[in-house]
Amino acid sequence: MKLTGAQIVWEVLKREGVEVVFGYPGGANLPIYDAMLDYPVHHVLVRHEQGAAHMADAYARVSGKVGVAMATSGPGATNLTTGIATAMMDSSPTVFITGQVVSRFIGFDAFQETDVTGITLPITKHNYLVTRVEDVGPALREAFYIARSGRPGPVLVDIAKDAQQNSTEWQYDPAPLKLRGYRPQRHPLGRQVEQALELIAQARKPLILAGQGVLLSNAMRELQEFAERAQIPVAMTLLGIGGFPANHPLNLGMMGMHGEAWVNHAIQEADLLLAFGMRFDDRVTGNLKTYAPHARKIHIDIDPAEINKNVRVDVGIVGDLRETLQTLLEQLPALDHAAWLEYINEMKGESAVRDIQYLPPDGHLYAAHVIHDLWRFTGGDAIITTDVGQHQMWAAQYYRVEKPFQWITSGGLGTMGFGLPAAIGAKFARPDAEVWAIVGDGGFQMTAAELSTATQEGIKVNVAVINNGYLGMVRQWQEFFYERRYAATPMRSPDFVKLAEAHGLTGLRVERREDVLPALEAARDAEGTVVVDFRVEQEDSVYPMVPAGADLHNMIRRPVRTAIVETGQDEL
Repeated sequence: MKLTGAQIVWEVLKREGVEVVFGYPGGANLPIYDAMLDYPVHHVLVRHEQGAAHMADAYARVSGKVGVAMATSGPGATNLTTGIATAMMDSSPTVFITGQVVSRFIGFDAFQETDVTGITLPITKHNYLVTRVEDVGPALREAFYIARSGRPGPVLVDIAKDAQQNSTEWQYDPAPLKLRGYRPQRHPLGRQVEQALELIAQARKPLILAGQGVLLSNAMRELQEFAERAQIPVAMTLLGIGGFPANHPLNLGMMGMHGEAWVNHAIQEADLLLAFGMRFDDRVTGNLKTYAPHARKIHIDIDPAEINKNVRVDVGIVGDLRETLQTLLEQLPALDHAAWLEYINEMKGESAVRDIQYLPPDGHLYAAHVIHDLWRFTGGDAIITTDVGQHQMWAAQYYRVEKPFQWITSGGLGTMGFGLPAAIGAKFARPDAEVWAIVGDGGFQMTAAELSTATQEGIKVNVAVINNGYLGMVRQWQEFFYERRYAATPMRSPDFVKLAEAHGLTGLRVERREDVLPALEAARDAEGTVVVDFRVEQEDSVYPMVPAGADLHNMIRRPVRTAIVETGQDEL
């Protein structure tokens, strides 16, 4: 059948199972939007293209499908780039479709022309510039295949306006794609598996480092079976949270810069690290020269570029994590590491299990109180999205995630403004779920316009603004390392209650601990999206903290006299 390039775009999306698209129209992608009216895909009109990128990103993480966002040429496309880079760093399967000026004008500085493929080359898994209508369908099909296969990531397809307008004979080809030189499926080699099993059998102080690869490969069940059979404790990366139940006795909690103190000490004392789907990020390792000095290292990752990139390992296995764990489990015997587990429990010391709600009140509302109460109120069953900063680390510490795909945050890029649009994307992926965006007063203002998107779409997400009147994490660094010289970090914000009301939504304000639960209940019961402004202690800090480049065990600890403990260990 004869179709325009714009129609082919929607034909491919329909056959790829796309149900929702986040985007913003403009002159260079208007043919695509005109054709959209004849197809059963729900379009979400965002207020800024960055919001569209974050919505598509979170939609992909929660649904397991490919997220799709659209923008026009020039500023529309460049507004996507922060969200594309976020998806790239966090391995989110996403496809970004942008309009481009008419092909004969490309390279002549036409109105709203930007070389978006050149700009996004370092922050996409692959990208395409399509100038012929015949190439629209093949490019989009390849984009979806590349985005979801192997190590997932973003792919951009930039389509010239005349390629959208012109027509061609087109027939969908259902045959599986094979791209020359692209090998997304890799299988563990027998010798490497044998070497790994030998190291595991010899270890007396082993530790599993579980990253986002556990979630991306759907290896949650295999990880739990592996940890239980070998009696090996599990530490989580920030993006690995949810891949192993928080209440499991072998779950030690988060590692790294703001991880649990006993986890970092355990890493430094371990004699074997099993890195499962993580990349030894600098926020995880601290000083590489002193990182895990006594440990042999096994690294399993689907991306060969990650093996030996940051940390030299003894056994590197390139392959799908789930398949690799299944292979290891076929030969893994039951092991006993009771002495090592008991030692780690003793290491918890003064930052061991304590319920912060029973600590003596001092008249101040702390972010840890708010997040802890939110966890107890939701029973740990909500989808949590965050911005980036202090509130993000407190949420990682105090909201104990039991299930996969319910913790959505920006890890690698650390993108402020991610939380609210991510919550909207997550809600479209799971309309039945309770969704809370935990945001800071700084990051929230970067994408707060998406409140109108929530209003227009009639969806319900709840927004917890941890409002301390500062760019909190930057202020903390200034306190610790710059003699409290608070340059450009005190922040004056709008009245968030009135801001919510201006968008046609409900706004609430909380200043006392005893008012937290009533506000959470009111937010849950209200129709539509609710913004809750939590006025928390202004100069509280996230503890523990490993200074940038310091040894992993050399942590700044919360002073003993302070009421709030370091971690979120607790039971419902």
